[in-house]
Amino acid sequence: MSVIPPQPVPPVEQVSFDRRELTTILGLYGRMVAIGEWRDYGISCLREVAVFAIFRRTAEHPLYRIEKRPRLRHRQGMYAVIGPDGQVLKRGHELAGVLRVLERKLIRVVGG
Repeated sequence: MSVIPPQPVPPVEQVSFDRRELTTILGLYGRMVAIGEWRDYGISCLREVAVFAIFRRTAEHPLYRIEKRPRLRHRQGMYAVIGPDGQVLKRGHELAGVLRVLERKLIRVVGG
């Protein structure tokens, strides 16, 4: 009788933002913090989605969530900005293009 050695368990993969993506997101975040609109953030790296959550105050629900879902890259795009009510504000293939929906809010706040 032969003994079958145990198969190695494949590591659980996580979706995460790369350095370029974080630089883009944190650039916008820093500008919004500077004008007093945003105060805190959180990052979650899960199996199918990476989330950058933006908060006005620390102990509340996020104002916005920036999500990266690689499984959607060939469909409607892997990046999305989600509003506080769960509505998708913008989805697309390019992170900078998706973040423009939040940049418009920056222009409105600074402009008046």
